[in-house]
Amino acid sequence: MSEERFVRVDFDGPVAIVTLDRPETLNAMGDTMDNQFFDALEEIFGSGRARAVLWRAEGRAFSAGRDLNDLGVRPEGTTDYQYISAGHARTHELLVNSPLPIVVAIQGWCIGGSFERTLLCDVRIAADDARFRLPELSHGLIPDSGGTARIFQMCGHGVASDLVLTARVMEADEALRHGIVSRVVPRDELDEVAMSVVGAVAAQPPLAVKVHRQVLGSLATSEVSASLREELLAQMLVYQSADFAELKAARSEGRDPKYRAT
Repeated sequence: MSEERFVRVDFDGPVAIVTLDRPETLNAMGDTMDNQFFDALEEIFGSGRARAVLWRAEGRAFSAGRDLNDLGVRPEGTTDYQYISAGHARTHELLVNSPLPIVVAIQGWCIGGSFERTLLCDVRIAADDARFRLPELSHGLIPDSGGTARIFQMCGHGVASDLVLTARVMEADEALRHGIVSRVVPRDELDEVAMSVVGAVAAQPPLAVKVHRQVLGSLATSEVSASLREELLAQMLVYQSADFAELKAARSEGRDPKYRAT
């Protein structure tokens, strides 16, 4: 029996289009969808057909973040370290060090790890209905996909702390002011504008594109790589903590959690 497909890959000339296609769940990223997404990038990078990538999504949301049904679930015999480091390895290889520029078209909710991954890409274009959020602390966890470092680079300590510690929503116009996105467009124009942008990138001389991205990456990538290493260790600690166990117990029992001072 074949695996259900949640990610599509299409080519339009030198542009590869990766589409999240699980709109009934607001494109929440479970393990299966996660693997399909990274497999799609590997397919594109290995094909030699593309000069740039457009990452987009079907439906009214780009992605609601992590599928909560998979939160904390591990394949049998897999440790937290093995599980988290495997995801980090693909994130680092295929997004942090992507060999091709990636343009992201974002509509509706863009939450959690999915939001963090868009921050690792080259260009983000938002629809006017886009909303961004990092709710990990609300689930007893921390952001662990490199997004904290990127937000720190883009917005500074204060905005990064505000978004993570309060888990508040950031609207598209605020994201534009902070440089998290470079353009905000009407929702019904998002795909057209995003294709225009990625097409313009793909039309540039490929060597110049490559070396520019290397120069920019040399300014920013080391902090993201260091953050991913720290986030791996921190998330392992959090998963094994009394706080995390208490949060899960309180939710299953329908009560407020009672945390001990740490």
